[in-house]
Parts: sequence; structure tokens; C-alpha cells
Amino acid sequence: MIQSMPIAQVRKDLNQLPDLFAADPQASALAVTRRGQPVLAVMPWALYQGIAETLEVLGDEALCADLREGIRQLEAGEGADWAGQ
Repeated sequence: MIQSMPIAQVRKDLNQLPDLFAADPQASALAVTRRGQPVLAVMPWALYQGIAETLEVLGDEALCADLREGIRQLEAGEGADWAGQ
């Protein structure tokens, strides 16, 4: 769930934003608004890292091919369960 907050409020409460995300696990990002329009996004670091890694994979043809092959193997029941190893 994306919440929004005016930029003036964000400036005032910046050091409390990590607590906002910790208190609400469903909060994926905070839309920072100026004059009612979103201008920035603030998100937990783990979410940012996940997005960055996903973009890296999607931007690399070889990694995308490996991902598609892994998905195909899982769907065909050929994948290995790491939890069981």
C-alpha cells in the first residue's frame, strides 16, 4: 500500500519515516507530494535493493534466459528444492 505525505511534512518527520515503515509492514512506499502531485518516492532499503536487482536481471539477456529456464524447470517439476538439501 502506498501512502502519501506532503513534502513539508516529510521534511519535518524525516527521521521518523523508518518507524512508519516498521510499524506498517504493508507500507511499500511513501509518495512525497508537492502541491498535491507526487514528486518523490521513499521506500524501505530492502524494497529498493529488490527493485535494483530485478532491473539488473531484466537488463541482462543471459540472466533473463537463465530465469526463464529456471521457471520452465520449476513448472515442469524438474527443479530442486533448496530447503530439502
